[in-house]
Amino acid sequence: MPTWGEILSELKETAKTEKQHCFDVVRRKYLVKLYEKTKRNVILYATKWAQGGVSPSAVSITDEDIQGLMEVIHGLKGPNLDLILHSPGGSAEATEAFVSYLRSKFDNIRVIVPYAAMSAATMLACAGNKIVMGKHSFLGPIDPQMILHTPLGVKSIPAESIKEQFELAKEECHDPKKLGTWLPILGQYGPALLVECDHAISLSKELVTEWLESYMFGGRNDAATLSKKVAKNLTAHKDFKSHGRHINREKAKSFGLVIEDLEDDQELQDLVLSTFHATTHTFNGTPAVKIIENHEGKSFVKHERMVVIPPSGTSPKPMKPSK
Repeated sequence: MPTWGEILSELKETAKTEKQHCFDVVRRKYLVKLYEKTKRNVILYATKWAQGGVSPSAVSITDEDIQGLMEVIHGLKGPNLDLILHSPGGSAEATEAFVSYLRSKFDNIRVIVPYAAMSAATMLACAGNKIVMGKHSFLGPIDPQMILHTPLGVKSIPAESIKEQFELAKEECHDPKKLGTWLPILGQYGPALLVECDHAISLSKELVTEWLESYMFGGRNDAATLSKKVAKNLTAHKDFKSHGRHINREKAKSFGLVIEDLEDDQELQDLVLSTFHATTHTFNGTPAVKIIENHEGKSFVKHERMVVIPPSGTSPKPMKPSK
């Protein structure tokens, strides 16, 4: 299997003849090889979130992704899809639209996680018939996060934590001496926040339960019970204590998810990780921050504006994104 460093060397060699497009050439080569191996349609959905330094909105699952899916799904034939997923998550509502569109086009979806699919991306993975993970792969909790404007700036706060804090405030505010401490804290919350928290938690559970019952556990006698159990485990903020916790393969299996080991097929593992390494090099070497691409070379690439820091006394100029 080509390592991260070996893929970098391959890119340098390719750049000698394909200077402008070496990243695309190498990445797409492995997507094609993956298709030739599996005879299943392949779509890569990956963002530059793990490297950092990118605005969250640029790497999140958003409604704009439907345009990307429309571009890369057009012309694909067959009911089977391998979705290579590397994402920090995003909007639950956008993820619902993502799943709805994918499921209108493909009957059997295998979600392959080369490194991490967190938060709403874990929800997306739960809409697959199975998930493929390596020893180095992770999912994440799906407890919803509320975006609040506080005196300390914009904060992402777990909905369950907000509910817990209100319960604690109700208990402690019976003591008039503590009321003054709580008033500035509670004053930053909007009037409907608790209701919104309840709805957000319910939405995450309901979507994942529905998808698991319909697809991953479809046809099983215990599908309804098992789906609710898995959704409950994945939304248990009290157990995880952090939305950023990484759920490894064995833990995911213990929850009841249908997980295949990437290492069971060495050739498949080599091609998946080579595609992933080539993709991370693309993010490091170009302004691309999100890539949606199929094995036929059709792609939808999002660039983030980059600014070159000029010498003293000159004005900064934006870099022109490369293809």
